[in-house]
Amino acid sequence: MNRFWNTASAVTLLGIGYLAGSSNLLQGVVQGQVGDQILSEKSGAKVREAARRVQDAKEALEIDGKYEAITDGINSFLVLTGGGNAREDLESGRGVDPETFAGLYAGRALPEIQALLSTNENGQIVYNNEIVRLYPKSKLQKAFAQRTQIVEFGR
Repeated sequence: MNRFWNTASAVTLLGIGYLAGSSNLLQGVVQGQVGDQILSEKSGAKVREAARRVQDAKEALEIDGKYEAITDGINSFLVLTGGGNAREDLESGRGVDPETFAGLYAGRALPEIQALLSTNENGQIVYNNEIVRLYPKSKLQKAFAQRTQIVEFGR
């Protein structure tokens, strides 16, 4: 008898799932799916609007000569901290911002930078025979404080 109820329950759940899927009952929730996250249509629209505003801020910083990224896409860390020059940071050997660091490891460097990168035996990214490092703690703290000041000032 237990086997019958287990089978009946499974068939019922399968049927409910089929009906929900075929009737687009969950379309508003699933439509904005990104990776493992599910965004509602409203949240997706807010994220797209934020991306447009970050793009506008990046362009303003570029006009002022305060923004240069070395990875594809917008470096939101540089934008929200008031600008920076990732190329100079990389070439100095003193560390790069967190988003540049992640982008380099993810293989998202601009082609002219990617050509100069390699990986050592420990899996670390190397540029001009130096390991690419994250900004020192003091510079990260300063950047985060500056970001807070910039973002809070606009409220």
